[in-house]
Amino acid sequence: MFAYYLDLALRSLRRSPGLTALMVLTIAFGVAASMTAWSVFRAVSGDPIPWKSAQLHVPQVDMWGPSGRSPDSTDNDPPNALDYNDAVALMRDHRAKLQSAMYAIGPSVVPADAAKHPIQTGGHAVFGEFFAMVDVPFKYGSGWSATDDEHRAQVAVISAKLNEKVFDGANSVGKMLNIEGRDYRVVGVIGDWNPQPRFYDVVNTGGFASESEDLYVPFNTAISAGMSNDGNTNCSVVPEAGFEGLQRSSCVWIAYMAQLDDAAAVDAYRNYLEGFARTRYTGWAPNVRLRNLPDWLDHEHVVPSDTKVSLLIALGLLLVCLVNTAGLLLAKFLRRSSEIGVRRALGAPRLAIYAQFLTEGAVIGLTGGVLGLVLTGIGVASVALVLPRDIANLAHLDVSLLATTLVVSVLASLLAALYPTFRAARVVPAWQLKSN
Repeated sequence: MFAYYLDLALRSLRRSPGLTALMVLTIAFGVAASMTAWSVFRAVSGDPIPWKSAQLHVPQVDMWGPSGRSPDSTDNDPPNALDYNDAVALMRDHRAKLQSAMYAIGPSVVPADAAKHPIQTGGHAVFGEFFAMVDVPFKYGSGWSATDDEHRAQVAVISAKLNEKVFDGANSVGKMLNIEGRDYRVVGVIGDWNPQPRFYDVVNTGGFASESEDLYVPFNTAISAGMSNDGNTNCSVVPEAGFEGLQRSSCVWIAYMAQLDDAAAVDAYRNYLEGFARTRYTGWAPNVRLRNLPDWLDHEHVVPSDTKVSLLIALGLLLVCLVNTAGLLLAKFLRRSSEIGVRRALGAPRLAIYAQFLTEGAVIGLTGGVLGLVLTGIGVASVALVLPRDIANLAHLDVSLLATTLVVSVLASLLAALYPTFRAARVVPAWQLKSN
């Protein structure tokens, strides 16, 4: 029977090609707009480490007190990063299973081949536990040890991209890398890893970056080498000049993350934070926060509001397209009232009328979906015109998006056809026979 209804649908659509083309275009544009916006929103709002995000926590400590807060501040939230002294103290106390202070660096790497120019890199100074905490995949080697942290060893972990540039992609573990005029021994090469958003330090990295980071060195080693901060710095008072002055100041510039595996560990760490703040800052009541990673990303508004607004606008456009398509289908179906009346008089049940016209709606949706795939591809390729490049580069076509586009298109057209089909099925045969 489906083949029969499909044949009826195709004949009906061929009888009014202009109206058919208009409905197909309406569905295609509505679906393409919503799927393009969805591809961007999906890329930026996903959990970057879903198997572990609930265990990763970001501590905050108020080291400025009420007087250091902005006069127009409406909340009592502590700064979103730590100063050097608090970060070092938290690492020294080591109350979490795994933890790491970190700050952004941007040193230059000097290739061994004198014919090659120095390479400007981006990365982080971290502690050795960082790699296990955030599940960094290694192509060669591994991270460094706690002993390396303690003794300020000149070791480094590099990305596969930097390894390709400097060592032609070979296993470079044990080889020396010149960073800012100092030799560092490569202990690990990271595999394919560029989480989006860059969840371990959204304050300094801005959340999203199309290029992966190339270099990780021990935190204490970077401090000793005077490897300056390449991220954000926020100060309540003007610090002393230079990198050493920054370390002595109350400026916040260091990100921090701790792994706490269960509720008991979270409660214990929160109690520890309150005691830590009470001991170090006696001039005001302890003001601390401990958020897990999803809550932290939400608190920092990592997902750009533009993408949410774009998605809502696109869904609104799809709704408008559905309403317009429903109106066109209603006019088309009711023009065939006499045909429907004859079929009903000859014994066709209402279910047959539903099957016929919903099949016609599905054909429109499938055709609009195919065209929508092309328009979605164009839309995804064009998002860089309206969104920052690093975010636009995350949007891409894949099998799931293509399948979703087709499904949404068919479902949308079926929804648009429901009311017109209901009205068509309610045609009274006797009235139509009398009028004809």
